[in-house]
Amino acid sequence: MHNVHQGIAQLNPYQPGKPIDELARELGISDIIKLASNENPRGPGAAVMEAVAKAARELSRYPDGGGYLLKQALAEHLGVDTAQITLGNGSNDVLDLVARVAIEPGCETIVAEHAFVVYRLATVCAGGRLVEVPARAYGTDLDGMLAAVTDQSRVIFIANPNNPTGTWVGREPLAAFLAAVPEHVWVVLDEAYSEYVSEAQYPDCLSFLDDHPNLIVTRTFSKIYGLAALRLGYSVSSLAMADLLNRARQPFNCSSIALAAGQAALGDQEFVRSSAALNRDGMAQLSAGVRALGFDHIPSIGNFITVDCRRSGVDVFNELLREGVIARPVAEYGLPHHLRVTVGSEAENTRFLSAFARVVGP
Repeated sequence: MHNVHQGIAQLNPYQPGKPIDELARELGISDIIKLASNENPRGPGAAVMEAVAKAARELSRYPDGGGYLLKQALAEHLGVDTAQITLGNGSNDVLDLVARVAIEPGCETIVAEHAFVVYRLATVCAGGRLVEVPARAYGTDLDGMLAAVTDQSRVIFIANPNNPTGTWVGREPLAAFLAAVPEHVWVVLDEAYSEYVSEAQYPDCLSFLDDHPNLIVTRTFSKIYGLAALRLGYSVSSLAMADLLNRARQPFNCSSIALAAGQAALGDQEFVRSSAALNRDGMAQLSAGVRALGFDHIPSIGNFITVDCRRSGVDVFNELLREGVIARPVAEYGLPHHLRVTVGSEAENTRFLSAFARVVGP
């Protein structure tokens, strides 16, 4: 086609985890579990469901475009100013906002090998060029990122922990990295899975904001809070950075139901703690089960593990589908022999391990 942005024409569409309904239609089966999209197997908490039902009574009204009540709740929960917050239709929306605000044609963004594919999509759609730094043990090479910075660099995206590898960067290395990044480069720390993390050296990146006005921290309600279907995320940054992002934000980008659900979810931190505990138990179950079958996985601190299948991950994925188990092949992330598996309930984890054993067994 003529008059088409050539970078976008050459992109591959984002491939989400396969929906349960789609597999049911294709194979005519009904007993299906989905461990493909890093969702909370518990679903949202009871307080959220009550808030959703109440908000649904006002569907004819536009939402609060500024998200006043949710921003107030987030500011109190995080210890920040409401003016530092930018709300998004999922944190992906904020990542795209960053690219649109920071990048002009010819500018560069820097990412790690195996990084979240949305960084590439946002960069290319903004007219920028992606610079990919080779991974170190599947993880982010901070020194390599610093070496890749040029006058054309505008944004560095770092997921901590990273999706799909589950690898992470500790507090001291990250602090040294931020101190060394030139001021003209924005650093985006994507903390979509931070609420699952219990490692002592894992950094709370909000603590770096005062010293680094070029830093943006993004988080989401889609993971541990169980609100993936409502698409709600946010960033916290300096006042000046948040002002720029909010200028480019689409009007009413967060629905009334999402805003109400997010506020209710923040008020139920016991749900967050118990979900994290369930995840720790499930992670141990999956890790031990995979090792017992003789397979390796990348050590992860998120709510998923990425297993080395020692053959095509797509083939293993397709064979698991016939067992009624949906996982996630990650060939597009440069991991053609791996399969990402979300930590589910104890019963779901057991079922995956049994199906995986049948698929990869002798």
